[in-house]
Amino acid sequence: MFHTNYDHKSVLLEEAIQALNINSTGVYIDGTFGLGGHSKLILSKLTKQGRLLAIDRDWTSIKIGKIIADRDSRFTIIHSTFSKINKHINNMGLIGSVNGILLDLGVSAFQLNDDSRGFSFMRDGPLDMRMDISSGQSAAEWLSKASLENIIWVLKTFGEERFAKIIAKVIVSTRRYKPIVRSIILSKLICDIVPYRSMHKHPATKSFLAIRMYINNELEEIIQVLEDSLAMLSPLGRLVVISFNSLEDRLVKNFIRDHSCIISMPPKIPLTDYQIFNKYKSKHKLKDMGKLMPSKQEIKRNTCARSAILRCAEKLFI
Repeated sequence: MFHTNYDHKSVLLEEAIQALNINSTGVYIDGTFGLGGHSKLILSKLTKQGRLLAIDRDWTSIKIGKIIADRDSRFTIIHSTFSKINKHINNMGLIGSVNGILLDLGVSAFQLNDDSRGFSFMRDGPLDMRMDISSGQSAAEWLSKASLENIIWVLKTFGEERFAKIIAKVIVSTRRYKPIVRSIILSKLICDIVPYRSMHKHPATKSFLAIRMYINNELEEIIQVLEDSLAMLSPLGRLVVISFNSLEDRLVKNFIRDHSCIISMPPKIPLTDYQIFNKYKSKHKLKDMGKLMPSKQEIKRNTCARSAILRCAEKLFI
């Protein structure tokens, strides 16, 4: 057992661990350690023979994870991105031996509430938005030099922002005389220009989401780890993903669908079921276990859960 000084509520905590169908002596990956909520519950269900590998980009998470790792030999924490998880698993000789992979996507509450990170449009701080502050360009750096066309493309592609063009134009015109280096400056620019006000969504929500996802290369990272999961998982191993926006969920849903397709053969084809399966097994590696959404009670307790969707798939025994 372990504790942190942060008041953090992991979304769909019990449901995610139940979906993993924990084998007490198995090997598991917590692909987004955060503050350790999911890892804590996984470890509580493992015996001494079990093993948990946690990954995170954020150095705050790594520091917390290292404290745990010093106390628990079953646990390993690695500073890494999704796209490199397969490499670490391969180096450990665990390809094809992982019993479960949990991915809790997006930005966490502790990152949003940290003024110095610039993730929140409601808080004033440096416009950084990097999940790993030790590498890559910040949001402010990107906005200072990105072309009008590039900004429009990012807002449309990653935020599905209908007002992408007018927001991009005001960013480009403003930066000529006033650097956009703080989150509250960008938020106010958007609020002043966007003509539509939703009762349920702040005008800057989509733009902040889009810029964050672009800066952190989030969609490409998700695509890579989903593809790699097929090799990392053991037969009957579980992939559990919690997403928080439509782009993330669409990627996960389509990936599971594409690898869970049921092959329909014309009648009187002289092939056995085994032959049919082997012929199409490259497209038939997962069993879709369905999706879950937070209960009304959880959403009431934790508003961060309102947009969450959990999807689960099981690797077939091939």
